[in-house]
Amino acid sequence: MSMVVAVVGATGVVGREMLRTLERRDFHADRVIALASSKSAGKKLPFRGGELTVEALGPKSFEGVSIALFSAGAAASREFAPIAAAAGAVVIDNSSAWRMDDEVPLVVPEVNPQAVMHRRKGIIANPNCSTIQMVVALKPLHDEARVRHVVVSTYQATSGKGHAAAEELEAQVAALGAGKQPEIKVFPGQIAMNLLCDWKPGKDGYSEEELKMVNETRKIMGDAEIGVTPTCIRVPVVTGHSESVFVRFERPLSAARARELLAKAPGIQLVDDGNYAPGKEPQPLHAANTDPVYVGRVRDDLAVPGALNLWVVADNLRKGAALNAVQIAELIA
Repeated sequence: MSMVVAVVGATGVVGREMLRTLERRDFHADRVIALASSKSAGKKLPFRGGELTVEALGPKSFEGVSIALFSAGAAASREFAPIAAAAGAVVIDNSSAWRMDDEVPLVVPEVNPQAVMHRRKGIIANPNCSTIQMVVALKPLHDEARVRHVVVSTYQATSGKGHAAAEELEAQVAALGAGKQPEIKVFPGQIAMNLLCDWKPGKDGYSEEELKMVNETRKIMGDAEIGVTPTCIRVPVVTGHSESVFVRFERPLSAARARELLAKAPGIQLVDDGNYAPGKEPQPLHAANTDPVYVGRVRDDLAVPGALNLWVVADNLRKGAALNAVQIAELIA
Protein backbone atom coordinates (compact mmCIF):
# COMPACT_ATOMS: atom_id res chain seq x y z
CA MET A 1 0.00 0.00 0.00
CA SER A 2 1.44 3.37 -1.00
CA MET A 3 2.10 6.08 1.58
CA VAL A 4 0.46 9.36 0.58
CA VAL A 5 0.93 12.39 2.84
CA ALA A 6 -1.16 15.53 2.55
CA VAL A 7 -0.04 18.82 4.12
CA VAL A 8 -3.04 21.07 4.71
CA GLY A 9 -2.15 24.74 5.00
CA ALA A 10 1.04 24.08 3.05
CA THR A 11 1.66 27.73 2.16
CA GLY A 12 1.61 28.91 5.80
CA VAL A 13 4.69 29.29 7.96
CA VAL A 14 4.11 25.95 9.76
CA GLY A 15 2.93 24.16 6.62
CA ARG A 16 6.14 25.10 4.82
CA GLU A 17 8.12 23.90 7.82
CA MET A 18 6.20 20.61 7.73
CA LEU A 19 7.33 20.09 4.14
CA ARG A 20 10.93 20.93 5.04
CA THR A 21 10.74 18.56 8.01
CA LEU A 22 9.40 15.68 5.92
CA GLU A 23 12.28 16.26 3.54
CA ARG A 24 14.95 16.75 6.20
CA ARG A 25 13.97 13.59 8.10
CA ASP A 26 13.61 11.61 4.86
CA PHE A 27 10.08 10.58 5.77
CA HIS A 28 9.01 7.76 3.47
CA ALA A 29 6.15 8.91 1.28
CA ASP A 30 5.32 7.71 -2.20
CA ARG A 31 3.53 11.00 -2.78
CA VAL A 32 3.16 14.30 -0.94
CA ILE A 33 0.21 16.60 -1.65
CA ALA A 34 0.26 20.31 -0.79
CA LEU A 35 -3.20 21.67 0.06
CA ALA A 36 -4.30 25.22 0.86
CA SER A 37 -7.15 27.62 0.24
CA SER A 38 -8.32 28.25 -3.30
CA LYS A 39 -6.48 31.59 -3.41
CA SER A 40 -3.18 29.71 -3.02
CA ALA A 41 -3.98 27.00 -5.59
CA GLY A 42 -1.37 26.81 -8.30
CA LYS A 43 1.51 28.13 -6.20
CA LYS A 44 4.75 26.18 -6.33
CA LEU A 45 6.52 24.98 -3.19
CA PRO A 46 10.03 23.47 -3.16
CA PHE A 47 10.24 19.84 -2.08
CA ARG A 48 12.96 17.21 -2.45
CA GLY A 49 14.75 18.99 -5.27
CA GLY A 50 11.57 19.62 -7.22
CA GLU A 51 8.31 21.44 -6.72
CA LEU A 52 4.84 20.71 -5.43
CA THR A 53 1.87 22.46 -7.01
CA VAL A 54 -0.56 23.61 -4.35
CA GLU A 55 -4.05 22.19 -4.74
CA ALA A 56 -7.26 23.76 -3.43
CA LEU A 57 -8.52 22.13 -0.23
CA GLY A 58 -11.90 20.48 -0.70
CA PRO A 59 -14.04 17.51 0.38
CA LYS A 60 -12.41 15.19 -2.20
CA SER A 61 -8.82 16.13 -1.33
CA PHE A 62 -8.19 13.09 0.86
CA GLU A 63 -8.99 10.14 -1.37
CA GLY A 64 -6.07 7.72 -1.04
CA VAL A 65 -4.31 9.83 1.61
CA SER A 66 -2.61 7.87 4.40
CA ILE A 67 -1.59 10.72 6.73
CA ALA A 68 -2.89 14.29 6.69
CA LEU A 69 -0.84 16.94 8.46
CA PHE A 70 -3.11 19.91 9.22
CA SER A 71 -1.91 23.44 9.93
CA ALA A 72 -4.66 25.59 8.47
CA GLY A 73 -6.35 26.91 11.60
CA ALA A 74 -9.09 25.61 13.86
CA ALA A 75 -12.02 26.38 11.53
CA ALA A 76 -10.51 24.42 8.63
CA SER A 77 -9.59 21.56 10.97
CA ARG A 78 -13.09 21.31 12.41
CA GLU A 79 -14.53 21.15 8.89
CA PHE A 80 -12.03 18.97 7.06
CA ALA A 81 -10.33 16.76 9.66
CA PRO A 82 -13.41 14.50 10.04
CA ILE A 83 -13.68 14.33 6.23
CA ALA A 84 -10.04 13.27 5.96
CA ALA A 85 -10.45 10.69 8.72
CA ALA A 86 -13.59 9.29 7.09
CA ALA A 87 -11.61 8.88 3.87
CA GLY A 88 -9.12 6.70 5.74
CA ALA A 89 -6.38 9.16 6.58
CA VAL A 90 -4.86 9.55 10.02
CA VAL A 91 -5.12 13.26 10.78
CA ILE A 92 -2.41 15.03 12.77
CA ASP A 93 -3.81 18.45 13.55
CA ASN A 94 -1.74 21.44 14.66
CA SER A 95 -4.69 23.68 15.58
CA SER A 96 -6.55 24.01 18.87
CA ALA A 97 -9.71 22.43 17.41
CA TRP A 98 -9.34 18.90 18.80
CA ARG A 99 -6.79 19.13 21.61
CA MET A 100 -9.21 18.78 24.50
CA ASP A 101 -11.56 16.28 22.85
CA ASP A 102 -11.63 13.16 25.04
CA GLU A 103 -11.57 10.94 21.95
CA VAL A 104 -8.55 12.66 20.42
CA PRO A 105 -5.07 11.97 21.86
CA LEU A 106 -2.81 14.96 22.48
CA VAL A 107 0.69 13.74 21.77
CA VAL A 108 4.31 14.68 22.33
CA PRO A 109 6.34 11.63 21.22
CA GLU A 110 8.98 12.03 23.94
CA VAL A 111 6.26 12.13 26.61
CA ASN A 112 3.25 9.97 25.70
CA PRO A 113 3.90 8.09 22.42
CA GLN A 114 1.53 5.28 23.41
CA ALA A 115 -1.42 7.69 23.16
CA VAL A 116 -1.34 7.57 19.33
CA MET A 117 -3.02 4.17 19.49
CA HIS A 118 -6.20 5.61 21.00
CA ARG A 119 -7.44 7.74 18.10
CA ARG A 120 -11.13 6.86 18.02
CA LYS A 121 -11.94 9.65 15.59
CA GLY A 122 -8.89 9.04 13.41
CA ILE A 123 -7.44 12.36 14.62
CA ILE A 124 -4.33 13.07 16.71
CA ALA A 125 -3.80 16.57 18.08
CA ASN A 126 -0.50 18.42 18.12
CA PRO A 127 -0.21 20.47 21.32
CA ASN A 128 0.40 24.19 21.61
CA CYS A 129 4.00 25.23 20.92
CA SER A 130 4.66 26.56 24.41
CA THR A 131 3.26 23.42 26.02
CA ILE A 132 5.33 21.04 23.90
CA GLN A 133 8.77 22.27 24.92
CA MET A 134 7.78 22.51 28.58
CA VAL A 135 6.45 18.96 28.88
CA VAL A 136 9.50 17.54 27.07
CA ALA A 137 11.61 19.12 29.82
CA LEU A 138 9.24 18.05 32.60
CA LYS A 139 8.82 14.41 31.57
CA PRO A 140 12.08 12.93 32.96
CA LEU A 141 11.65 14.95 36.16
CA HIS A 142 8.02 13.84 36.53
CA ASP A 143 9.02 10.20 36.14
CA GLU A 144 11.57 10.62 38.91
CA ALA A 145 9.73 12.74 41.48
CA ARG A 146 6.19 13.50 40.19
CA VAL A 147 5.49 17.11 39.29
CA ARG A 148 2.95 18.81 41.58
CA HIS A 149 3.08 22.49 40.61
CA VAL A 150 4.60 24.43 37.70
CA VAL A 151 4.92 28.20 37.51
CA VAL A 152 5.87 29.12 33.95
CA SER A 153 6.52 32.46 32.27
CA THR A 154 6.87 32.30 28.49
CA TYR A 155 8.76 34.61 26.16
CA GLN A 156 7.21 33.74 22.79
CA ALA A 157 8.51 34.59 19.34
CA THR A 158 6.50 36.52 16.77
CA SER A 159 6.57 33.68 14.22
CA GLY A 160 4.19 31.81 16.52
CA LYS A 161 1.53 34.20 15.25
CA GLY A 162 2.39 33.59 11.60
CA HIS A 163 4.46 35.02 8.80
CA ALA A 164 2.74 38.41 8.84
CA ALA A 165 3.57 38.85 12.53
CA ALA A 166 7.28 38.16 12.00
CA GLU A 167 7.26 40.60 9.07
CA GLU A 168 5.60 43.25 11.24
CA LEU A 169 8.35 42.95 13.84
CA GLU A 170 11.03 43.41 11.19
CA ALA A 171 9.17 46.35 9.63
CA GLN A 172 8.76 48.04 13.02
CA VAL A 173 12.47 47.61 13.81
CA ALA A 174 13.34 49.15 10.43
CA ALA A 175 10.92 52.04 11.01
CA LEU A 176 12.34 52.81 14.44
CA GLY A 177 15.86 52.66 13.03
CA ALA A 178 14.85 55.24 10.45
CA GLY A 179 13.32 57.48 13.09
CA LYS A 180 9.76 56.77 11.94
CA GLN A 181 6.63 55.77 13.84
CA PRO A 182 6.12 52.00 13.44
CA GLU A 183 2.92 50.77 11.84
CA ILE A 184 0.73 48.42 13.92
CA LYS A 185 -1.52 45.96 12.07
CA VAL A 186 -1.06 42.42 13.38
CA PHE A 187 -0.29 42.96 17.07
CA PRO A 188 -2.37 44.75 19.74
CA GLY A 189 0.47 47.24 20.15
CA GLN A 190 4.05 47.90 19.14
CA ILE A 191 6.14 44.73 19.39
CA ALA A 192 9.54 46.14 18.42
CA MET A 193 11.49 47.16 21.56
CA ASN A 194 8.50 46.02 23.63
CA LEU A 195 6.68 43.08 25.25
CA LEU A 196 2.99 42.30 24.79
CA CYS A 197 0.20 40.14 26.18
CA ASP A 198 -0.92 39.00 22.76
CA TRP A 199 -3.72 36.43 23.12
CA LYS A 200 -7.48 36.49 23.44
CA PRO A 201 -8.93 36.69 26.95
CA GLY A 202 -9.83 33.38 28.54
CA LYS A 203 -11.38 33.32 32.01
CA ASP A 204 -10.41 34.47 35.49
CA GLY A 205 -7.99 37.01 34.05
CA TYR A 206 -5.97 34.46 32.07
CA SER A 207 -5.47 34.46 28.31
CA GLU A 208 -6.48 31.58 26.05
CA GLU A 209 -2.80 30.77 25.55
CA GLU A 210 -2.22 30.50 29.28
CA LEU A 211 -5.22 28.23 29.79
CA LYS A 212 -4.00 25.99 26.96
CA MET A 213 -0.80 25.40 28.91
CA VAL A 214 -2.79 24.40 31.99
CA ASN A 215 -5.17 21.97 30.32
CA GLU A 216 -2.78 20.51 27.76
CA THR A 217 -0.05 19.82 30.31
CA ARG A 218 -2.44 17.80 32.45
CA LYS A 219 -3.75 15.82 29.48
CA ILE A 220 -0.33 15.02 27.99
CA MET A 221 1.25 14.12 31.33
CA GLY A 222 -1.80 12.05 32.27
CA ASP A 223 -2.11 13.75 35.65
CA ALA A 224 -5.09 16.04 36.27
CA GLU A 225 -3.67 17.10 39.64
CA ILE A 226 -0.66 18.95 38.24
CA GLY A 227 -1.00 22.64 39.04
CA VAL A 228 0.10 25.04 36.30
CA THR A 229 0.40 28.80 36.84
CA PRO A 230 1.22 30.40 33.46
CA THR A 231 2.03 33.90 32.23
CA CYS A 232 2.47 34.15 28.45
CA ILE A 233 4.25 37.09 26.82
CA ARG A 234 5.12 37.92 23.20
CA VAL A 235 8.66 39.22 22.76
CA PRO A 236 10.48 40.89 19.85
CA VAL A 237 12.14 37.68 18.63
CA VAL A 238 11.42 36.14 15.22
CA THR A 239 11.86 32.45 16.06
CA GLY A 240 12.38 30.55 19.31
CA HIS A 241 10.22 30.42 22.41
CA SER A 242 11.85 30.70 25.85
CA GLU A 243 10.37 29.72 29.21
CA SER A 244 11.26 30.29 32.84
CA VAL A 245 9.92 27.28 34.74
CA PHE A 246 9.60 26.72 38.48
CA VAL A 247 8.73 23.12 39.42
CA ARG A 248 7.67 21.69 42.77
CA PHE A 249 7.60 17.90 43.18
CA GLU A 250 5.92 15.27 45.31
CA ARG A 251 9.39 14.04 46.29
CA PRO A 252 12.37 16.41 46.60
CA LEU A 253 14.60 16.58 43.52
CA SER A 254 18.03 18.22 43.45
CA ALA A 255 19.43 20.24 40.57
CA ALA A 256 22.35 17.83 40.31
CA ARG A 257 20.04 14.84 39.89
CA ALA A 258 17.82 16.78 37.48
CA ARG A 259 20.82 17.51 35.26
CA GLU A 260 21.64 13.79 35.20
CA LEU A 261 18.09 12.97 34.10
CA LEU A 262 17.85 15.76 31.52
CA ALA A 263 21.24 14.89 29.99
CA LYS A 264 19.99 11.49 28.87
CA ALA A 265 16.35 12.33 28.11
CA PRO A 266 15.15 12.09 24.48
CA GLY A 267 14.67 15.32 22.58
CA ILE A 268 16.60 17.41 25.11
CA GLN A 269 19.97 19.09 24.82
CA LEU A 270 21.23 20.07 28.27
CA VAL A 271 23.19 23.32 28.24
CA ASP A 272 24.24 23.35 31.88
CA ASP A 273 27.29 21.99 33.69
CA GLY A 274 26.21 23.32 37.07
CA ASN A 275 28.23 26.52 36.76
CA TYR A 276 26.48 29.78 35.93
CA ALA A 277 28.14 31.63 33.06
CA PRO A 278 26.39 34.67 31.53
CA GLY A 279 25.81 34.31 27.81
CA LYS A 280 26.14 30.52 27.91
CA GLU A 281 22.47 29.77 28.62
CA PRO A 282 20.10 28.44 25.92
CA GLN A 283 19.04 31.28 23.65
CA PRO A 284 16.35 31.55 20.95
CA LEU A 285 18.95 32.87 18.50
CA HIS A 286 20.83 29.58 18.76
CA ALA A 287 17.73 27.38 18.94
CA ALA A 288 16.24 28.70 15.69
CA ASN A 289 16.36 26.17 12.84
CA THR A 290 17.29 23.31 15.18
CA ASP A 291 15.29 20.39 16.58
CA PRO A 292 16.12 19.94 20.29
CA VAL A 293 14.50 21.37 23.37
CA TYR A 294 17.36 23.15 25.14
CA VAL A 295 17.39 23.18 28.94
CA GLY A 296 19.75 25.24 31.07
CA ARG A 297 20.03 27.22 34.31
CA VAL A 298 18.89 24.20 36.32
CA ARG A 299 18.86 25.50 39.90
CA ASP A 300 17.71 24.42 43.32
CA ASP A 301 15.00 26.84 44.40
CA LEU A 302 16.11 29.22 47.15
CA ALA A 303 12.75 29.32 48.94
CA VAL A 304 11.18 25.88 48.43
CA PRO A 305 13.39 22.89 49.39
CA GLY A 306 13.39 20.16 46.74
CA ALA A 307 11.96 22.44 44.03
CA LEU A 308 13.77 23.51 40.87
CA ASN A 309 14.05 26.34 38.38
CA LEU A 310 14.74 25.73 34.68
CA TRP A 311 15.25 27.78 31.52
CA VAL A 312 13.75 26.05 28.45
CA VAL A 313 14.19 27.17 24.83
CA ALA A 314 13.10 25.64 21.51
CA ASP A 315 12.31 26.54 17.91
CA ASN A 316 8.55 27.08 18.01
CA LEU A 317 8.11 26.23 14.31
CA ARG A 318 10.03 22.97 14.55
CA LYS A 319 9.58 21.16 17.87
CA GLY A 320 6.73 23.51 18.72
CA ALA A 321 4.79 22.55 15.60
CA ALA A 322 6.10 20.87 12.42
CA LEU A 323 8.69 18.53 13.92
CA ASN A 324 6.35 17.27 16.63
CA ALA A 325 3.68 16.57 13.98
CA VAL A 326 6.11 14.66 11.75
CA GLN A 327 7.41 12.70 14.74
CA ILE A 328 3.83 11.62 15.40
CA ALA A 329 3.54 10.61 11.75
CA GLU A 330 6.70 8.53 12.15
CA LEU A 331 5.12 6.72 15.09
CA ILE A 332 2.12 5.63 13.06
CA ALA A 333 3.65 5.22 9.57
